[in-house]
Amino acid sequence: MAAIPPKLLIATHNLGKVREYRELLVGPPVETTYLDAAGITLEVEETGASFAENTRLKATAYAAASGLLTWADDSGLEVDALDGAPGVYSARYAGHGASDADRYRKLLNRLAGVPWDRRTARFRCVVAIAAPHGAVSMAEGVCEGIIAFGPAGEHGFGYDPVFYLPDLAATLAQLPAEVKNQISHRGRAARAAVQMLGGMLDGRPAPR
Repeated sequence: MAAIPPKLLIATHNLGKVREYRELLVGPPVETTYLDAAGITLEVEETGASFAENTRLKATAYAAASGLLTWADDSGLEVDALDGAPGVYSARYAGHGASDADRYRKLLNRLAGVPWDRRTARFRCVVAIAAPHGAVSMAEGVCEGIIAFGPAGEHGFGYDPVFYLPDLAATLAQLPAEVKNQISHRGRAARAAVQMLGGMLDGRPAPR
């Protein structure tokens, strides 16, 4: 009889993230679920001062609540002309209940009059994998770009329509998923985390 693969909880309600991570989790033998599908209603307050702190908070809380190996992330946009804002507040930048378009429009308004060469920015993502007994491993990915003067593209979510990649002459929202996953902050963090996950499933020590 074939072994039943362990279940991995992807700790998000965001179906865009769930789709991206499922496309990237193609190595370790795991069955994935996510918060809504697992019926988990716990909301973890992101009180950390950094992406790493928030990620660890979420991963450990949901692992303890679910009893499952848990994959959590925190990610956001750091704009140099805004001293790193919106940073850890990226998802709440336009207030609770705001849409993706509300958030990037507020960002564009804040950058009104800022010239192209000063619109440098980066997406940063930290992934944490937590076991129910408390062990946590973490990985980080960064994607550098420029904030465009207006939105372009129909793919992706969040700030993707205004995050321009000079080398590709496109925003993240203009890229097909397979290209975005190769170069995005989330893709880079996820590939490192997949290697950690494989080590955890094999019983090898992973970085903390």
